[in-house]
Amino acid sequence: MSESKKPKSNYGADAITVLEGLDPVRRRPGMYIGSTSSAGLHHLVWEVVDNCIDEAMAGYADEITVTLLKNGMVQVDDNGRGIPVEKHKTTGLSALETVLTKLHAGGKFGGGGYKVSGGLHGVGVSVVNALSEYLKAEVHRDGHLYMQEYKIGIPQKKVAPIGVSKKTGTSITFKPDATIFTETEFDWGKILDRLRQQSYLTKGITLNVIDERPDHTPKHYQFYFEGGIKSYVKSLHRNQNVKNDTIFYCEKEIHDVKVEVALQYNDQYNETTLAFANNIYNPEGGTHLMGFKTALTRTLNSYARKNNLLKEKDENLTGEDVREGLTAIISVKIPDPQFEGQTKGKLGNAEVKSYVEQIFGEAFSVFMEEHPKEAEAIVGKCFLSAQARLAARTARATILRKGALEGMTLPGKLADCSSRHPEECELYIVEGDSAGGSAKQGRNRKFQAILPLRGKILNVEKARLDKMLANTEIKNLVIALGTNIDDQLDLNKLRYHRIIIMTDADVDGAHIRTLLLTLFFRHFTSLITAGHVYIAQPPLYQIKKGTSIHYAYSDEEKMRIIKDLGGDTGSVEEIQEEDNENEGEEVEENKEKKAVKLTIQRYKGLGEMNPEQLWETTMDPEKRIVKQVTVEDAAAADKIFDMLMGDDVAPRKHFIQTHAKSVTNLDV
Repeated sequence: MSESKKPKSNYGADAITVLEGLDPVRRRPGMYIGSTSSAGLHHLVWEVVDNCIDEAMAGYADEITVTLLKNGMVQVDDNGRGIPVEKHKTTGLSALETVLTKLHAGGKFGGGGYKVSGGLHGVGVSVVNALSEYLKAEVHRDGHLYMQEYKIGIPQKKVAPIGVSKKTGTSITFKPDATIFTETEFDWGKILDRLRQQSYLTKGITLNVIDERPDHTPKHYQFYFEGGIKSYVKSLHRNQNVKNDTIFYCEKEIHDVKVEVALQYNDQYNETTLAFANNIYNPEGGTHLMGFKTALTRTLNSYARKNNLLKEKDENLTGEDVREGLTAIISVKIPDPQFEGQTKGKLGNAEVKSYVEQIFGEAFSVFMEEHPKEAEAIVGKCFLSAQARLAARTARATILRKGALEGMTLPGKLADCSSRHPEECELYIVEGDSAGGSAKQGRNRKFQAILPLRGKILNVEKARLDKMLANTEIKNLVIALGTNIDDQLDLNKLRYHRIIIMTDADVDGAHIRTLLLTLFFRHFTSLITAGHVYIAQPPLYQIKKGTSIHYAYSDEEKMRIIKDLGGDTGSVEEIQEEDNENEGEEVEENKEKKAVKLTIQRYKGLGEMNPEQLWETTMDPEKRIVKQVTVEDAAAADKIFDMLMGDDVAPRKHFIQTHAKSVTNLDV
């Protein structure tokens, strides 16, 4: 473009916006806490608790208390040293105010604060302050109690002593800003699970979790695990048959890097390996996990060769073989961790791989020699896995031919879409041929593909890959997706970027949905973590008034629509209860001498809707409701799937008995 034709630009120094103090956090909160939804809301609690954990890991605190208060407030206390309150030589403010108002300020950047810290970026508590409509910091230190209050990150007064104190520690009380967050209700179960995990990872500390919210049942839980991650493995294996009764555990330090590993094998087919760096869960693993996997495979092969369990002609056990049925926790504490991204999903310190490999490899080799019966049981489990792998390889080669995966031989039941751009395509997995027929007629053929399932698919929690691939419905699904499966899964070959499970709103539909979610969680995990899996929400009711039609997706919405249309909700509900087998109920209400006639239909299945209704309610991207499937806590999800879908009946029965009373809409 010539100089004369270039558009005039006002891009000078005046166009550069400088955000002072905590303004960047309020302007772009997602950059600091991931999102402004429930996950981001709870991230505020994790940031404050992380500071307390840092004090505990440094050896200065041994008790932390998290209290949910009224009005959406949270209080986090520790008995550590207390944040310093004297004037900071660089900022001229008190150290407390500096930590609470300056990004990248804290005891994590110099040498005198923390040797090991979870909050890498040092933005934690200042971000909490910026995103809270109110925050109060109280510090017990040097015989005094100091206090300072903030509103949306702005200090209301200077730090000042307000009394004497014989203890030490910090207390942070905050209320998240409702103008920032889409929801401000804290999830008790989520907080409880996270803090239980933290207490496993920091052995010897007491962690209290208290619920004092006026509209909730008062609760107080206390966690203390002397065994640390060894206790964590034991809890994950509750109600499971184990191969080695003695849980392996090692702990050692090299060059200021502390390595802890605990593991045990069970008789299941799935692997649960959780990696942590400075108490932060790394869902994508990293160098510590690589070192562990390398040492595990090498040590088991070495032991098997040395003890003639592997003959000269036998192939070595693979990583896949030695991790079947494994539950392992790897926890490292590092002075200068290098994570990928603010969410700290993956550890990048190169030296940690060799440290974990050395420490774990040596200790596990000694364990095998000292526990020969348990070592033999572990190796035997690995051999069975290797045999199944070879059988699965044959099955996979036969079923998932290269041509099939590239779309040359797609399943006959699949009604594919015309678009060949995966990012705009979606696959509806539909229960039953009847609903599948309606979905095929009602869909947008350009970008929506339909795969009907006949009956219930195999419960993959109880089957290896070779048996799974012999199941027609699973085989069709794998071929339709195009990604292959398990360790050979390739996300780049995914043919549809939205995979939507659409089942009836009844018990059988819920069971089929659970079977499919088990399949995706166990064998297509990256599809879930990449955000490709969704659940469709078909309406429960159709409500007609004259020629106008309304759809309700819940009982509450049904009652609201009836009320809006001038009906009497009490009478309607009564008639529905009397005879809910009829396809539709006609209800006549006399209101201000005008008859209001409503026809209400309760949908028992997708097949009851004609193609137009199915499109309008469940498939039209402009109107439909779909829920994205996510996994925030892999260990908790693993435990739930094992309990609900595994072989052991007792824990499943206990779960049903415990939660039966909380079921509000049981459709039998």
